[in-house]
Amino acid sequence: MERENQFVGQSGAFLDSVERASRAAAMRRPVLVIGERGTGKELIAERLHRLSTRWDEPLVTMNCAALPETLIEAELFGHEAGAFTGATKARAGRFEEADKGTLFLDELGTLSSAAQERLLRAVEYGEVTRIGSSRPVRVDVRIVAATNEDLPARVAEGMFRADLLDRLSFEVITLPPLRVREGDIAVLADYFGRRMAAELDWEAWPGFAPHIREQMDEHPWPGNVRELRNVVERAVYRWDDWKEPIGHVVFDPFDSPWKPVNPPMPATPQSARGQGSEPSQGEAASLSFDNIDDLRSAVDAHERAIVEHALGKHRWNQRQTAKALGLTYDQLRHCVKKHGLSDDG
Repeated sequence: MERENQFVGQSGAFLDSVERASRAAAMRRPVLVIGERGTGKELIAERLHRLSTRWDEPLVTMNCAALPETLIEAELFGHEAGAFTGATKARAGRFEEADKGTLFLDELGTLSSAAQERLLRAVEYGEVTRIGSSRPVRVDVRIVAATNEDLPARVAEGMFRADLLDRLSFEVITLPPLRVREGDIAVLADYFGRRMAAELDWEAWPGFAPHIREQMDEHPWPGNVRELRNVVERAVYRWDDWKEPIGHVVFDPFDSPWKPVNPPMPATPQSARGQGSEPSQGEAASLSFDNIDDLRSAVDAHERAIVEHALGKHRWNQRQTAKALGLTYDQLRHCVKKHGLSDDG
């Protein structure tokens, strides 16, 4: 079946990334694909595989963020029966499944340090050892990895191995976000709109009204092509008259006057201690409820103070800070970005 988000676009930035993938496909070396969510990293991985000499061998995909840390290594390298609780029989890992083909590792930046070390050995020596075994297995695998993180920055933070990054970045393809792909929003909107109209058995495709196209051009598209597709398909299926250009779109499907509101939890010194961190006395004194006119601003200010203090306490090691605050790594990174925090003050 045809993929619903085929390579569609005409902008120079988009065509350049597709061309780079086409050229790199012929090589046997690893390729690192970088891009925001929804930019098509998996499609680039498929192109790298289909245009390679391995096109008729397996393309095995693994999302490194979709599994708990305790299972990542077993999934990658396999395990023998009895290697751990629940391992009732031997199982080949993704490397063995991808032998002679391509292994696509999505969300590479989420791998633990232990998994990174074993991955490096597999890439360097072309062999893997199942958990619970001492016998290495030779594999011939081409690695394509993807991430939406700044891996060189992660290396500088000590959270990603520099030697592994070197091995995986023979070619680095950075996909442009939709907001900089000039002219592609209209092309993609028509592409997805026509497909949805056909699915609904419309007799013709009416297109979008000019003011709707203008709104689409001005939208920042944080979810990129995936978000655009959802917006377009939702607009088409909600439109009643296929003879008239579509004149309404909903960018945020959760926006509603009846949307439930979760009451914010003020980040007091006591609650911060409960999460594993405690502001200094000076910061605690500043967390006052006097002269609060804007609750959201006050909560944000308190959150910023607590997060900044915890980062300083842990020398800006974001994973240790997240653990101390009872947050996930992604939640902490969101807070750091939200408040514009940096270790240079």
